Amino acid sequence: MDPAAPLLFFDSGVGGLTVLQPTRALLPNAPIVYFADSAGFPYGARSEADIAKRVPALLAPVVERFHPRLVVIACNTASTIALTTVRAALDLPVVGTVPAIKPASEMSKSRVIGVLGTQATVRQPYVDDLAARFAADCTVIRHGSPELVELAEAKLAGVAVSVEAVRAAVQPLFDAERAREIDVVVLACTHFPLLDEELRAAFPGVALTDGGPGIARRIAFLTRDQSWPSEPSPGIALFTGAAPGGPLLHSLARFGLEDVRTP
Repeated sequence: MDPAAPLLFFDSGVGGLTVLQPTRALLPNAPIVYFADSAGFPYGARSEADIAKRVPALLAPVVERFHPRLVVIACNTASTIALTTVRAALDLPVVGTVPAIKPASEMSKSRVIGVLGTQATVRQPYVDDLAARFAADCTVIRHGSPELVELAEAKLAGVAVSVEAVRAAVQPLFDAERAREIDVVVLACTHFPLLDEELRAAFPGVALTDGGPGIARRIAFLTRDQSWPSEPSPGIALFTGAAPGGPLLHSLARFGLEDVRTP
């Protein structure tokens, strides 16, 4: 394995940074390419057929260009819909992102769990399967919040996001039957941990869990015998849409992404 071969992270926007961050903590010298389909954002409002076709078509030329050692689909919606298709299309390891229902079940005392994601993610049979396998004795209440995705993108772009706005975007989850018993909420969209502070302020006493740290550990395991550069290097961020503005550039730099490119 070429030590310069990067890890390639893919998301519809900036949510995948919440997977990149714990990965950098474990693999600080790993070269990084972060690929955001900002022209296709948001994925939660797209059809399953569109996402299943779009994601592998976008990834193939980027893989050919950068020759990554591993691809991370750092997006719950893309993973629950297109992961199998991407794995069939690419001849290298592909790590997906799935809702952290198993750890939520292990944490819950009330046995009532919330799953907060995009509209597309929360309706997937994949989520039904996870709930049946790992939380069969729990009531699992789901809510798709496109507003929360937009708020997360706005926050990283430098827009002030209020706790009230976050509470309003999530409140339908807690209006469902038995929802007052929810003691753990799965953040089933990689964008949502970007709003961790606001979510905890809006819903005190409710534990939050997401898949980012577990995915980082999986990446570290899959690359455990591979060589890395001796020092960290500036990460590359690719956007399919317009060039990011100033505040977002500063946010990307905080995640080690200093070389920002558009088509």
